[in-house]
Amino acid sequence: MILPDVRDPRLVTIRRGGSLTDADHRLLALWAAMCAEHVLHLFERQEPSDRRPREAVEAARAWAAGELRMMDARALGGHAMGAARPLRGAARFAAYAAGQAACVGHVPEHDLGAAAYAIKAVRAASPDDADAGRRERDWQREQLDPRVRSLVLEDQARRNDICWSVFED
Repeated sequence: MILPDVRDPRLVTIRRGGSLTDADHRLLALWAAMCAEHVLHLFERQEPSDRRPREAVEAARAWAAGELRMMDARALGGHAMGAARPLRGAARFAAYAAGQAACVGHVPEHDLGAAAYAIKAVRAASPDDADAGRRERDWQREQLDPRVRSLVLEDQARRNDICWSVFED
């Protein structure tokens, strides 16, 4: 469960009563796609002929560019998560990261789902490297657009406990 019981109005779009602008919503989707794509090779190495997670990452970017309807991106996210379900370990988490990224257009808070699952994928791929998850988290943070950086970092601190504590310092 990566979504909070009480939503932060800064992560609810203006048209739904929050304060998140469309521009910042798109930045969150692009960041989530970047996080998911960074670990996508962990899925593709195991399932090279299954394009569903790759299509989900592409859908997140297409939605952010205004080239794909939110419902279509969300559906592709669901397909990526379907690709994850029968798997275990890094491949599973990488596919979930892609699915979460494609769903950011529907619910902005899925951005942390993409990031958290990507960190879990890296940890699962490198079980003997205690710092692998931290390095992935730090890399993700370096990719944040300055316009949403403080929002994401504050949200990571707020939701760390429900995101498997992958964002803690």
